[in-house]
Amino acid sequence: MTVTVIRDAELVVAWDASEQRHAYMPGGDVAFRDGVLSFVGRGYDGEADVELSGRGQLIMPGLVNIHSHPTSEPMNKGLIDEIGSPGLYNSSLYEYMPIFRSDSQAIPDCVRVALSELLLSGVTTLADLSIAHPGWLDLLAEAGMRVCIAPMFRSARWFTKNGHVVEYEWDEKAGEKAMEEAFTLIQRAEQHPSGRLFGMACPAQIDTCAPGLLRDSRAEARGRGLSWQIHAAQSVVEFHEITRRHGFTPIQWLHEMGLLDERAVIGHGIFLDDHPSTPWHTKNDLAILRDTGTTVAHCPTVFARRGITMKDFGRYKRGGVNLGVGTDTYPHNMLDEMRLVAYLARTQANDPRTMSTTDVFDAATIGGARALGRDDIGRLAPGCRADFVVVDATHPRMQPNHDPVRSLIYAAGDRAVKDVYIDGEKVVADGQVMTMDFKAAAANLAEAQKRIVGRATEQDWAHRPVDKIAPPTFKWV
Repeated sequence: MTVTVIRDAELVVAWDASEQRHAYMPGGDVAFRDGVLSFVGRGYDGEADVELSGRGQLIMPGLVNIHSHPTSEPMNKGLIDEIGSPGLYNSSLYEYMPIFRSDSQAIPDCVRVALSELLLSGVTTLADLSIAHPGWLDLLAEAGMRVCIAPMFRSARWFTKNGHVVEYEWDEKAGEKAMEEAFTLIQRAEQHPSGRLFGMACPAQIDTCAPGLLRDSRAEARGRGLSWQIHAAQSVVEFHEITRRHGFTPIQWLHEMGLLDERAVIGHGIFLDDHPSTPWHTKNDLAILRDTGTTVAHCPTVFARRGITMKDFGRYKRGGVNLGVGTDTYPHNMLDEMRLVAYLARTQANDPRTMSTTDVFDAATIGGARALGRDDIGRLAPGCRADFVVVDATHPRMQPNHDPVRSLIYAAGDRAVKDVYIDGEKVVADGQVMTMDFKAAAANLAEAQKRIVGRATEQDWAHRPVDKIAPPTFKWV
C-alpha cells in the first residue's frame, strides 16, 4: 500500500478531537494510505512512498452535500431562473418544473454536468435524490465521488390544471412497489465494487406519500441502519395541504407519526409554524426539530429565485437544530451555496451576527456527515477517509488572505480549488475533472435542452409557448 504525504501545507483545516471542532493548523502535514488518513499534524516522520509539497496550499475536508437532484436540475438552466406560479405562492414545483424534465437520453449528461460542478467546488460526498434510472450506480461510480443514493418513491403525483390549484393522482400500490425496488437498489449500491456508494431511504414528498408508506419506509430504514430523508415544509401549498388533511403542520405530522430522530433529514424545512408566510396557532416546530435531533437540509438558491427564504439559518442553529447544506438546483456549486446561506441568513435576521462562517462550514462538513450517519467524512483526522480539497492559497482571488476559509467562500469560490481527493485518489487536478468529460457532457446537454424545450408547450396545461412561460432577457431580433 502506497503511503502519500503532503508536507508543510500553508494551512490545514484539521479536526481538533479534544474540542470536537475544526481548527487552523499552519505548516501541517497530511498522510494517507489505502484511502484512509493516517496522519494529520506537524512533523510527520513515518514512511512515505510519495511526497508532495503543500506550500502555498490550503488543505481542507471535502464538503458533504446532503441534498441534490443531478438527473434533472442541469436541464433547467436558463428556463426557470425567474418563474414561479403566482397562484401557488410563487413556487415553481407544480406548474413549471414538470414540463422541462430530462428524458432518459439526457439523464447521463445531466448527471455528469452536475457531478463535475460539484467536484470542482470541493464536494466529495453527495446525497443523490433521484428517480432510479438505468446505469445509475455505474454512472455515479464513474465520477469517483462518494455518493449516498436516495431513490425517491411516492404514492401520488402532483399536477395543476389551472395554475392555482394543486391536485394529486394516487396509486398507493405503485408507491409500495417503488419503495421495495428502492431498498433493493440501495443494497446493490452498498455491494458496488467501487466501495464508495451507500444509501438512504427517500419517500419523495410529505404530501405525495400515504401515511403507511411513510411509516413503512421509516421502519425499514431504521432496521437497516439507514438515514431517511423527505421533502417537507418546502412550500406554502404543501403546508396548507398537510394542515387541511391532518390538522398538524408538516413537521408536527411527521413527529406525530414517530418518524423524526437523529437519522431523519427534512429537505428544506422552511415553512415552520412560526414562518411569516404560514402563521399557525402553535410555535412548536423548531423545538420538535431540536428535540428529535432531526437534520434540516438547507438549499437556499432554488428558493431565493422565487423570493422565498428560511427565517433564518442562524435562528435554527442557535435553536439547536442540526443543519446540512445541499445544492437543490443549478449551478451545483457548493461554495456559492454556502455564501448564499450566510448572506440570506443575515438579511433575513437583519443581523450580521446571526451566524458565522464557522456555522456554515460546519453544516457543509460535519453537519452533513452526521445526517448521513458517518463520522469518517467531513473532517481531517487519522482514521477518516482521505477525502480532502487542496485550495490554491496563492490564487489572486484568495488575496488578501487574512482568513483563508472566508476568502474561499466569500471571494474566490471554486476558482481557487486546485485538487480534490476521494479515498486518496485525485479526481480533480489543477482545476480539471479527471474522471468525466465535463465539456462533452455540457455540450450534449445543450443539445438535449433544445429537444426538451421543443416539446415543453405540449406538456404545459395551458399549452403556452416557451418564450411566454420563460420570457427571454432581451427580445430576439
